[in-house]
Amino acid sequence: MSAPLNKAPVSLQSLDSLRHRLNSTLLGKPQVIEQVLACLLARGHLLLEDLPGLGKTTVAKTLAESIGSTFARVQCTPDLLPGDITGFSIFNQQTRAFEFRQGPVFADILLADEINRATPRTQSALLEAMAEHQVTVDNVRYPLSKISFVMATQNPVEHHGTYHLPEAQLDRFAMKITIGYPSPEHEARMLAQAIEQATTAEVPGAPKPLLTINELMQMQQQVARLPVQAQVQQYLVALGTATRKHRQVTLGLSPRGLLQWQRVAQARAFLLGRGFVTPDDIQDVALPVLSVRLGIEPEAVKTVIRDILDSVPVPV
Repeated sequence: MSAPLNKAPVSLQSLDSLRHRLNSTLLGKPQVIEQVLACLLARGHLLLEDLPGLGKTTVAKTLAESIGSTFARVQCTPDLLPGDITGFSIFNQQTRAFEFRQGPVFADILLADEINRATPRTQSALLEAMAEHQVTVDNVRYPLSKISFVMATQNPVEHHGTYHLPEAQLDRFAMKITIGYPSPEHEARMLAQAIEQATTAEVPGAPKPLLTINELMQMQQQVARLPVQAQVQQYLVALGTATRKHRQVTLGLSPRGLLQWQRVAQARAFLLGRGFVTPDDIQDVALPVLSVRLGIEPEAVKTVIRDILDSVPVPV
């Protein structure tokens, strides 16, 4: 096993500051913040399935401001076109040539709000962006941000006027999480903070970035290189195989999903300051990683995933 991480104390200190700011923004949800950070460090994309008004947009904006990155928000509707996300070419009368106008997908962090309200054609515009960090418009490829991070939301209750996300789209997300309602204590604290901010004479400006994009990329590289012992990888493969054999799973874990699971487990170990991945890391991120990509009835997700974890012996 490797020694605990100690190569980038400045970055890890900045990461702690980022964690603290996000927890101050989304009160009482430390586990959610850890999952968001793990997804970002794993270079994955995040699907937030929850009711409106629980802080999804606030978390995305705070995250973008805290790493000094650009942020864009797209409100998905049935009349949204693929070009509204990727961008489009427009003819310049002066130069007599077509010029490409970048869409919101070129932002460092993109929030696709209510993604299941967009048509399948528009949803598919995100497939290439999420998988390859590039878009192709008029047969020309345009690279996206080096830290391109998509956070998408969908309402689990409303189904009228929505389009079910296909399996190929869901498999592009590393994790699916829910925020849930805060406790009464944290809601009371939130109300008090709102009054304090309203009575402050100074108009709050944009918060100071806590991380640079280069520091974030450095940490993402450290996560990708975090050692995973062969027996832990074999454990992970056995779990992947178990998902394909479970009687209640209609779509087993793909190889891409297996890679995502390992990367998110590496990110969790990194967040804990550990230089190696344990079976506990694999198990702790199983629910958000598997729930987005296995064909399971929503009410049975937790039970089925627990069955899968219990069916494979844990390496010692």
